[in-house]
Amino acid sequence: MSDKPAPRRFPAALPQATPAPKTLRPQAPLQQAARDAAQQHRPSGIGLDSAAVRLALVQRLRAEFHCHEAVCQAMRQVPRHLFVDSALATQAYEDTSLPIGLGQTISKPSVVARMLSLLHEGATARRTGSLGRVLEIGTGCGYQTALLGHMAQRVLSVERLKPLHDKARANLGEQRASHIRLVYGDGRLGHPPNAPYDSIIAAAGGNDLPEAWLQQLADGGRLVAPMQAAQGRGQALLVVDRQGDDYRRTLHEAVHFVPLKSGIE
Repeated sequence: MSDKPAPRRFPAALPQATPAPKTLRPQAPLQQAARDAAQQHRPSGIGLDSAAVRLALVQRLRAEFHCHEAVCQAMRQVPRHLFVDSALATQAYEDTSLPIGLGQTISKPSVVARMLSLLHEGATARRTGSLGRVLEIGTGCGYQTALLGHMAQRVLSVERLKPLHDKARANLGEQRASHIRLVYGDGRLGHPPNAPYDSIIAAAGGNDLPEAWLQQLADGGRLVAPMQAAQGRGQALLVVDRQGDDYRRTLHEAVHFVPLKSGIE
């Protein structure tokens, strides 16, 4: 990855919620309060969009899924409910995937935490404490992009669906830090102009790993992506570590992501 990153501006500009009861399953009045606040698209300080409930989710990820501390800290600072439709805001801190339109989803927090934790265990992050220069394939609603912004020196995120690209830009808003760049393009091609990348992470899986990703992975870099497992066993997380011309592949647990497609729409 590279030198220690400068302080990030994105989360600092977000409105801060006041403390709330630590519960993932509030009573009906709290749920209604959260829905009312979600209609205004900002934290209410109570209910499922509060900082306390976000902290409760992070504590669960740390205890049950061994979330890397750097990932946990990023997830504490990025309000997930701001990246989903207001009608779904009360489900934002449950460990579930949610629809974001066009047949796409925002991944379960535990899956996001697992992939980012694997990425952070790569050689560059172990050496520098940063993910360095990151290429994200599949911006989606921008939530994972925001998390990466806390962990990397530079983030370049590619989205092939124009409405989602626009949605991510709106979700990140004017407070999007200068080291985060959103690109509308074909993710299978990566993004050669800014290569090589210390870290590459993909939010869609296919039967093959695009050669462009491997070529754009820096020496000493790590790639994490879902990929079709052998013998029709569904998808699994694939980790690729590059050392010179050697690419060491390790297959991890089963996952389920949307298919990786070519082109732009």
